[in-house]
This record gives sequence, C-alpha cells and structure tokens, in this order.
Amino acid sequence: MYISETTVRVRYAETDRMGYVYYGNYTQYYEIGRVEALRQLGTSYKEMEDNGIMLPVYTCSIKYIKPALYDDLLVIKTIIRKLPTVKISFDYEIYNQKNELLNTANTLLVFINVKTHKPCPAPDAFLEKIKNFF
Repeated sequence: MYISETTVRVRYAETDRMGYVYYGNYTQYYEIGRVEALRQLGTSYKEMEDNGIMLPVYTCSIKYIKPALYDDLLVIKTIIRKLPTVKISFDYEIYNQKNELLNTANTLLVFINVKTHKPCPAPDAFLEKIKNFF
C-alpha cells in the first residue's frame, strides 16, 4: 500500500455562501492529492502523457462527513491500496487542521494509450517505482 500526504489551504473562492467548501471543489483536491502522490513516487502525469499515456477518471465516489471552511489547512491523504494494472484506484481522506476527518472518496482511473485511445497496462517505469510498496 502506498500513502501520500499533501496540504492545501481553502481559498475564499472555493467556498459557498455558507462559508463551506463547495462540494464540487473536492474533486480538485483529489487531483492535487493524485498529482502529488505520483510526484512523490518520482513520476508525474506530464511524464506519462509525454510517453503516450493518459489517465482519465472512470469513476468517482465521495462521502461528505463535515464541511471544510474558508482558510482551513487541509491534509489530503491519498492511498493506493493495490498494484495498478490497466486501472489505478486512489482512495482519499481529507482532514482539517484539528485532524477531523471531513471527507472520504475514491477515484478509479484507466491507463489509456494516446494513439489508440484504448486501455493499456500501467507503464513499466511507473510499476517499477511503486511495486516496492506492495
């Protein structure tokens, strides 16, 4: 299992009239978590795209527990529980600065060959970097 953590501060523009983070903005936080998790592993979306692999989101499931508020410092915990194949599953837990769990989610992404637009196996270079966590 691979676990990554990154932080982000809630900006005013991300909140609604009640001062809560607007529900649709959480998917941006998940993307931040995914991108940083890959970067911490020593790879990036850009590197994969430059090598002919796209990673579109296939499914997204979210559970809202407590609201995040303007100026909260959020910890985005991103978890990869199993070695990727043609798909990669990311679990997320978002905590505030009081270490209260605010939100959980899962996204499933598919490795897609840019030229054929068909699913393909996870790149060997990526698997080499992540396999030691499993």
